[in-house]
Amino acid sequence: LAAAARPRRRGTAGPTPDSEALILFTSGTTGVPKGAPLSHRNIVTNIIQGQAWMPGMDGSRELSILAVLPLFHVYGFTLTAGLGVAAGGTLIMLPSPDPALMTGLLRKRTPTYMPGVPTLYSRVLDAADAEGVDLSGIEFALSGAAALPVPVTRRWEEHTGGRIVEGYGLTETGPVLAANPFTDDRRAGYVGVPFPDTELRIGDPEDLSRTLPDGEPGELLARGPQVFAGYLDLAEEEQPFHDGWFRTGDIAVMEPDGFIRIVSRLKEMIITGGFNVYPAEVEKELVTHPDIARAAVVGVPREDGSEEVTAAVVLAEGVGRGSVDDAALRAWLKERLTPYKVPRRFVVVDDLPSDLIGKVRRREVRDLVTGTADD
Repeated sequence: LAAAARPRRRGTAGPTPDSEALILFTSGTTGVPKGAPLSHRNIVTNIIQGQAWMPGMDGSRELSILAVLPLFHVYGFTLTAGLGVAAGGTLIMLPSPDPALMTGLLRKRTPTYMPGVPTLYSRVLDAADAEGVDLSGIEFALSGAAALPVPVTRRWEEHTGGRIVEGYGLTETGPVLAANPFTDDRRAGYVGVPFPDTELRIGDPEDLSRTLPDGEPGELLARGPQVFAGYLDLAEEEQPFHDGWFRTGDIAVMEPDGFIRIVSRLKEMIITGGFNVYPAEVEKELVTHPDIARAAVVGVPREDGSEEVTAAVVLAEGVGRGSVDDAALRAWLKERLTPYKVPRRFVVVDDLPSDLIGKVRRREVRDLVTGTADD
């Protein structure tokens, strides 16, 4: 940003802070795929904010960062590669978040900082316990993309002797908007407080101009230098903004001291392994299978804080329950969908809970498949 402010020689051209640096495709807050352009300012300021937030990220000490998150995802791009380079750290690259690869590396080298998602931390802990790998020395860990379970927090800090905190953000916000401090003030079950130079407020879903009192749930709205300017090729009236505030699409509560807790998502997005799965996309493929008449896809919470993609299906007429092979159905879907979007379980039901106009009641579907799982 400072370099961009310096005068250029006449006739030369180059990017400005507000030039587009990259375009990441996301389903945003409506479930419809859209391009989210992020500017150099969006990315650089979020890196600077991260440096101010995390101890030792100012370049004053030697750091090593375990880069296991995919770099095509904004989380890995900004909070791993970008932050690591800005801090003058060493990036320890792994080709995939495979626990075996990670424990093999951790036997030889201990990173200072390890960003990740709850499922990743849980799997690493289990693998370390099984293989007798010492995790002590990992000083800082930032968890995002899904709720961080308290048991995982406790286990991680017991094994490493370091700190793990939960943060919150979206692709459209570069990504971080809020995080817990790396101090004793961090609060389990909360995504923390706003990042530096970031404004967050809870809007009344019926009137977003009205900020709700502390403790009342409403839509989380954001404003700051890391927030993008709008989706690619989308009309102004369709952009996710209200009077200059970005609409996150998440329902949250803000406490009097500024700590924020995410209550639920306005849309029925499923988060599995740190990736977003939108039910409609999976359902669209499922109903093209000759044995399936209707389908509803929901996320069933796991103990590690992520969700299991689960499909409730109504079979086509004449198809018997015993003829449905889960493994064959998964293999069929993997030819049409990215593997993480393929349901782990298929529950055959007589009908899908629906309202009077035929819209599926997803909450009831979730209760239905959870009850079936307990049988």
